[in-house]
Amino acid sequence: MNEKERYTKYSLIIIILLLGGILFVRLIPFLSGILGAVTIYALLRGQMKYLSEKKKMKRSLAAILLIGETVLFFLIPLSLFVWLLIGELQTLNLDPAVLMSSVEDAVQVIREKTGYELFKEENMSAAASFFTKLAQSFLGNVSGLIMNLFVLVFILFFMLIGSSKMEEYVYSILPFGEADRKSVLKEMNRIVTSNAIGIPLLAVIQGGIAMAGYFIFGAPNALLFGFLTCFATVIPLVGTALIWLPLVVYMALLGDWVNAAGLAAYALIIITNVDNLIRFMLQKKMANIHPLITVFGVVIGLPLFGFMGVIFGPLLISVFILCFDIYKREYLDK
Repeated sequence: MNEKERYTKYSLIIIILLLGGILFVRLIPFLSGILGAVTIYALLRGQMKYLSEKKKMKRSLAAILLIGETVLFFLIPLSLFVWLLIGELQTLNLDPAVLMSSVEDAVQVIREKTGYELFKEENMSAAASFFTKLAQSFLGNVSGLIMNLFVLVFILFFMLIGSSKMEEYVYSILPFGEADRKSVLKEMNRIVTSNAIGIPLLAVIQGGIAMAGYFIFGAPNALLFGFLTCFATVIPLVGTALIWLPLVVYMALLGDWVNAAGLAAYALIIITNVDNLIRFMLQKKMANIHPLITVFGVVIGLPLFGFMGVIFGPLLISVFILCFDIYKREYLDK
């Protein structure tokens, strides 16, 4: 390689990195929509191949049909879920003064029952202000969610139309040998597909079971806490206990010992074991991902990718391990 070729090569690398960095920074607000499109494409690529190659359907028509399937079975249920959650949140009084009064009542109950001073006044004010801002931030992010849903549909449509050429291009630029390329792509597709199906399924089942328990044992705002339990299923280690345990403590402090004990037993015996059972069944049926990869993947992925981190966090760790294994086999072992 002569001087001019080296100049051209490294200049192109610098331009690619510079423009890629700028584009990535500008696209961060739409990252959830982009990753969502990639996830749904992984689920629909088999159907697209069947319709376009075996049924000889025009790719644009097949893409429109699959977009309709996405809207019907994914976007509409997700929108209804968010709408119901927002409706429940709006029924809560987010006035800091009212929140302070509720917190003070709870602290008074703890003081009377245990004689322990849980919070100072300034700490209670800070906590009430934090939760107020958190709830308002959630409500304010609804516009961002709607925008990302449009981005998801828009990108997914063009990914489906150009699926064959896109996959061939990605396949050609992977820095691996033929066998390793297939292994990497197979692993990525396996993890994305299993998590995209398994995590929402687990969340809905466990949230529904928990919500039933909240209604049976008279927990306050059972519908709202049932929704929150759905989200809590993706949090490693603590999971649903992040929701039902404070509820049990709160009900016990209010003197409702029977229902508090009943809810605690229901959560420990049914909710927790259902979680373990369903995760075990999903791992056997879909992808036998090591629990440590799932736990650390979610911990790493949530700050990086938002909610989509529950899918792409474990994928990131799995691809890293796979690439390291390829490097070991190709270079270290030799």
